Amino acid sequence: MNEDRYPQRATIRDVAQRAGVSIGTASKALNDNGRLKADTRTRVIAAAQELGFRPNSLAQSLHRTRSMTVGVLSTDSFGRFAFPIIEALEERLAEQGIAIFMCNATDDPEREKRHLDQLLGKRIDGLLVTGRRMDKRPPVAVPGQTMPVIYVFSQADDPEALCLLPDDYGGARLAVEHLIGLGRRRIAHITGPESFEAVTLRHRGYRDALTTAGLSASDTFFRKGKWSEAWGREAVADLFDDAAEMPDALFCGNDQIARGASDALRERGIDVPGQVAVVGFDNWDVMTLAARPPLSSVDMNLRELGRLAGERLISMIAGERFKGVERLPCSLFVRQSSDTNQS
Repeated sequence: MNEDRYPQRATIRDVAQRAGVSIGTASKALNDNGRLKADTRTRVIAAAQELGFRPNSLAQSLHRTRSMTVGVLSTDSFGRFAFPIIEALEERLAEQGIAIFMCNATDDPEREKRHLDQLLGKRIDGLLVTGRRMDKRPPVAVPGQTMPVIYVFSQADDPEALCLLPDDYGGARLAVEHLIGLGRRRIAHITGPESFEAVTLRHRGYRDALTTAGLSASDTFFRKGKWSEAWGREAVADLFDDAAEMPDALFCGNDQIARGASDALRERGIDVPGQVAVVGFDNWDVMTLAARPPLSSVDMNLRELGRLAGERLISMIAGERFKGVERLPCSLFVRQSSDTNQS
């Protein structure tokens, strides 16, 4: 075997020899501790760079009782909701020199347990649990409950857990108040399966916004079904074909439903937004920008959720305690589907 192809990794001893100092001095310089002369510290760091020396992260973590890593357990295999959260989380943690290990459990409890065991074996400093829906789930079984755990876009059935969620109720009110502000008075709500907590909260926000404005919140204009474009089309057929009174606006539970509904309206010769304004939920640009016309939509501010999760994890690792459910405000992005000035 050609040993030149597999050079041995430089050690702290090599760095100390190159810099002409003791191993203890080299360690202090590289870990930025101890009282050393500036030129000694500079000389050691330069020697480490020349040799391509990388500290043993496990040994460092044993020394300082922290691994500077955080685990992420996700059940969102598609990544539609998890990726923006994790991206912002990683950016915030990186500011503190903390890295993440991500595992995808795909709604499989046994797989989740295996991943959790692997993460705990890496001596992670904290854990973030996320998914593709926000309904309550059993809490992650962390031995001793001494490690910080945060649920983001996910809820643990545990009052002591910290859960960070978008404000579905407030987001729905934003959408409906926007439509009311356009002068629309017959606002229908097309949404997903009632088994989702998000469906219940968004429907409540829809009804309360109508009631506050003195408008009817009749079930005549409420349709629940699947999270799909096909359901949006089907619901439009149900609402508009041979109806005694047709809606002049649609608030849809997600962007897929909204796109299907908008297409169905156009195929019927109904102008969007002239005759019927449409607003979706999620602000998923794959749907909103590809729709004709582009869809107005409620944005759940997932990156803000991720960044807040990073802030909370950093604080909890430092010893602070948080619990309960925190809901972050949503935003409304107005596009041509509900803006008559752009139509």
